[in-house]
Amino acid sequence: MTPYILVIGSSNTDLVIKADRLPAPGETILGGTFLMNAGGKGANQAVAAARLGGNVTFIVKTGNDIFGKQSIQSLNGAGINTRYVISDPYNPSGVALITVDKNGENCIVVASGANAALKPADLQKVEQVISGAALILMQLEIPIETVEYVIEQAAARGIPVTLNPAPASQLKDEMLKKVSIITPNETEAEMLSGVSITDAKSAEAAARALAAKGIETVIITLGDQGALLLKDDECRFFSAPACEAIDTTAAGDVFSGALAVAIFEGKTMPEAIPFACQAAALSVCKMGAQNSAPYRDELNRALKAGMDLD
Repeated sequence: MTPYILVIGSSNTDLVIKADRLPAPGETILGGTFLMNAGGKGANQAVAAARLGGNVTFIVKTGNDIFGKQSIQSLNGAGINTRYVISDPYNPSGVALITVDKNGENCIVVASGANAALKPADLQKVEQVISGAALILMQLEIPIETVEYVIEQAAARGIPVTLNPAPASQLKDEMLKKVSIITPNETEAEMLSGVSITDAKSAEAAARALAAKGIETVIITLGDQGALLLKDDECRFFSAPACEAIDTTAAGDVFSGALAVAIFEGKTMPEAIPFACQAAALSVCKMGAQNSAPYRDELNRALKAGMDLD
């Protein structure tokens, strides 16, 4: 069997409004452009990996509705194996309401729908797919019990798991110690480590607190400041290429998908992180979630132009 990256996670339809600024609580403001895009952290990461040349299989649950059908069509178009997409007759497909300001910052509210119904029992029916994966990539827009189940199964089979712990959530140390690589942003790292991140020193302290939980590799993404890597007790920072952000939606997902491809291709972490940082930087230059994920030729051109981040 050809090796593949297995992504298990969510699929949403993103309803996006651009505005000069994000509204305050209780405030109504007039926005501008409206966009409807394919999204969801799992689907975003699967598409990002596939566009960069990864052989991707995706397990997700969608509603039996127009949003679900459009999502599957989009995933197929990206070359992703959708054989294990589950259609839920009882719940609608996931939807995300997103506001993006003139600086590219965003706020997001998600109605999980069928994503919240992806249960361990669904995965038990396709255990051979887990067993055959070269690596597994997951996020937290599906039930935690399902994430825990997959991590347990992967650990028992010696399959590495990369966990992007987003949206931010408290996780059991027993689960975390079975994760091979964790990729939180600053907010997520603070929640999991209990360390407030204000500078490079505190970011390293947060990473070491996570490593102390038994995680082999900790990568904290720092937005336009790049990323921190802690592995084998050695901490290293990688800068991000300068770019004018249009929309930061899914930048972290693109980073995760690109990182999975780099690992899948045998790159070392010091090689993989610049690869992923550059992919994320390219994504913020475009509107949308999956739409913003770069293709491999775009990324190769950017890296060749001297935009690597070592």
